[in-house]
Amino acid sequence: MMESMESCVPPGFRFHPTDEELVGYYLRKKVASQKIDLDVIRDIDLYRIEPWDLQ
Repeated sequence: MMESMESCVPPGFRFHPTDEELVGYYLRKKVASQKIDLDVIRDIDLYRIEPWDLQ
């Protein structure tokens, strides 16, 4: 299931936002149902995927 969700980021890309960036930008956009510019954060249903299948 997770194999079909390949990322479009270049090799070596590192996603390391600060706490302020996570809350002030990403979480705020998520709550407002706005699209996030990066394809790094996925929306998944944690109740449908086993923990060992998460990557």
